[in-house]
Amino acid sequence: MKLTPDIPAPSGILEAALYVDDLDAAEQFYGQVLGLERIQRIKDRHVFYRVGGSVLLLFNPDQTEQPPMNPNLPVPPHGARGAGHVCLVLTRDEIAAMRKHLLDWNVPIDAEFDWPSGARSLYIRDPAGNSVEFAEGHLWG
Repeated sequence: MKLTPDIPAPSGILEAALYVDDLDAAEQFYGQVLGLERIQRIKDRHVFYRVGGSVLLLFNPDQTEQPPMNPNLPVPPHGARGAGHVCLVLTRDEIAAMRKHLLDWNVPIDAEFDWPSGARSLYIRDPAGNSVEFAEGHLWG
């Protein structure tokens, strides 16, 4: 339901960010363990991954809290501390395959269950403690 008809409604989420304290560990986890396609890494500042039509941004908050260094890209300082959350879409069969794959990598499963909507979710933690969920796309209806 659109509450204000005169304001344009975004059509999706282009990117989502998580904050990590060790980019090398994050890069191994998201690139090797989860098999995401890396787009870019800039030293100890960030590493970006393609996820379908979206991008997962992994930032070192010690770097992103600093004022921008490039006047042509004046991204405001940002950062967060503590565990965040991201949910990645898989089918039920893909979630089962991912579960096996994660256990083969010795990644503990935090939780797995079916929602009242019937959608399946599987939760794990990345090396920084962020909650990573894999869920069926019909979770939200």
